[in-house]
Amino acid sequence: MLSALTLILICQLAGELITRFFGLPLPGPVAGMALLFALLVIRGSVPETVGTLGDVLLKNLSLLFVPAGVGVMAHLGLLGEDLLPIAVALIGSTVATIAMTGLLMSWLARNSLNAEATKADD
Repeated sequence: MLSALTLILICQLAGELITRFFGLPLPGPVAGMALLFALLVIRGSVPETVGTLGDVLLKNLSLLFVPAGVGVMAHLGLLGEDLLPIAVALIGSTVATIAMTGLLMSWLARNSLNAEATKADD
């Protein structure tokens, strides 16, 4: 389990270094997660220890939101000052996500039906 945690933390550190070195407008942990994903795809499977650690982290995911919640409560005044832009961004991104999901699902369903029809004709 320690080796899996080390792998995850090394990927996060590498992501931080990559985003800071190249000045990318991307959080380091997100780049690290993409790096970890790429490594697992290259390997072709998820090691059992990494899967087990992932399960443990997911079971305790709610604890990881405590610092973010404390940060929100500590800066509640600042959030109140910018309530309108925050609300517009949240609502807009939610609507855009729902719309893109619907369009993608529709496209995938059409392609799936076309592929099945092509197989049936052969």
